[in-house]
Order: sequence, then structure tokens, then C-alpha cells
Amino acid sequence: MELGNTPNLPPDPSTYLQPVESALAAPIVFGNLEGTLTDASASKCAGDATNCYAFRTPPAFAQIFRQNGFTVLNSANNHSHDYGQAGVSDTSAALQAAGITQAGLPGQIGLVTDGSTKVAFVDFAPYTDVNNLLDLSTAKELITQARSEANVVVVYMHAGAEGSNADHVTGNEETYVGEDRGNAEVFAHDAIDAGAALVIASGPHVLRGSEFYHGHLIDYSLGDFANYNNFSTAGDLDLSGILTVTLRADGSYVGAHFTSLLLSATGQPMIDSSQAAATFVNQLSSADFGSAAAIIQPDGLINPPPDS
Repeated sequence: MELGNTPNLPPDPSTYLQPVESALAAPIVFGNLEGTLTDASASKCAGDATNCYAFRTPPAFAQIFRQNGFTVLNSANNHSHDYGQAGVSDTSAALQAAGITQAGLPGQIGLVTDGSTKVAFVDFAPYTDVNNLLDLSTAKELITQARSEANVVVVYMHAGAEGSNADHVTGNEETYVGEDRGNAEVFAHDAIDAGAALVIASGPHVLRGSEFYHGHLIDYSLGDFANYNNFSTAGDLDLSGILTVTLRADGSYVGAHFTSLLLSATGQPMIDSSQAAATFVNQLSSADFGSAAAIIQPDGLINPPPDS
């Protein structure tokens, strides 16, 4: 999720997410911040403007995210360090000033509360400058630590290859542009085994299927939520969704709802009454997970399979 790339910003950033505002209503709202909130100018792409992408928006955009309901934003991805340490520091400061909890930097656990229930967000990506999902033993230790600090642990993973050909969970180690992007299925199962109540993801930039594992929901990619002119929306890249999950205070599953979104040509999310995204996700889930698939019902509800 990013609202442009300075100087290419939406004409009215404050209303950009208005079409999906109703679907974001929840006590805790999490999103993946695919970029930085900084005015720094020295990016990682110096001398490589063709094959390198660096994203930034003004620090004031943190307030826009907060006004649209976001309470937790992730920095465990391949764009959190696009503008070096200055960009990282500016982003953290902007999020803190806006009252948004950050998660995903090395050793960082994002703690929030819903009433008397503490919820920990532990976020991972296949890089050493964030919580590294390729280091499974350390990742499991961090999840265990989070479980000791909160009633409920939610794990986010920025895992897997990217693009319209990367919509299936392979069950194998995945690579992209020469990078090891991890084995999403192994990591997600290990996260649940270590104490996570829910695993969510968005790294592939395309929707992927969902499954239930030991009674817990795993969503392998929610695609792009908003990307003002930054990513292609061709083919199935224009399909996205908002996942709303309800858990008990002990982390056990109560229910979930999937809201289908359609991205405009400029990457603005709109609620899609045709439910094309839900249909696509169901096809992927059934193909990849069989009887363990998390099937989205016509009303958007997600019920666990009988044997989960």
C-alpha cells in the first residue's frame, strides 16, 4: 500500500481511500506500508533508474492513514529502506506522531490493544534489515516472545515471488529477480506452531489462496490494496481485497469476512459488487489446499472446513 511516489501524488490524497472507508471499520486495522514516509532525496536507486524502484510519500501522509482507520502498519518488506536510514527514521517518526503502531523492523513487535486484549503484530520479510523470515529459528523465537507479551499474535509475511504468474502457493522455496523469497507455506505453518493465531501476507502483489491450519486462518496474499500509479493493474493485478477477522481473546477463530476490491487504472481501490476477487481467491484456495481451503461464501463470510 502506498499513496503515490513523490512528486507523483494523488490530487486529493485525503480522499483517496474514501471508496473503501466503510470496509476498514474495525478496532484494529493493519496494512503493509510498501515504501517510506520521508522527504529524503538519496535513494537506493542512484545510478540505476531503469531496474530499481524506490517509493516515498510525505511524512504527513501518516495522518491520512490514521484518519482512514489504520492503527498498525508494516515495515517488513523490500521498500522500507528505499531511502536509507534517513527514510527509516523519518517513517518511524511519522507513524509515531500519527498514533500508528509500527511493526517489522529488526526485533520489533507491534503491540496494540482492543479493550483488555493485547494483540502483537510480528512481521517478516526475506531480508536482513527487517525481521528475517529466512531465519526460521530466530523468527520462531520472536513469535514466542510476542506470545508472552500479548494474548493474541498476528504474523505478517512478505513472502513469495511477484506478479500475475505468482498467484499459486507452491509449497517450495520461491525466488524473484534472483532473491530467495522463502517458502510461504512452511513459514506460515511454523508461525502457527510457534503461537500465532493468524497469518496474513501481501508480498506477491497479487491475490493468493487461503487455508485453515490447526484451526487458524492463513491468507497467503491480499494483493495490492492501493498503489497510485506505482504498479501495473493489468489482468488479475487489479483484484484485491480487505480481510476482516474476528478472534477470541485466546486467539481462537470466530469468523472472517472478505470484501472484494477492484483497483482503478491508477491503483485506487473500489468495492466490487461482482465479487471477482472472492471468486478468484476461492479458485486458488481449492486448487492449492483442497479440503483445508478457506472458502469465501457469497456473503463474504469465511467458515472453516469441518476437519480444520
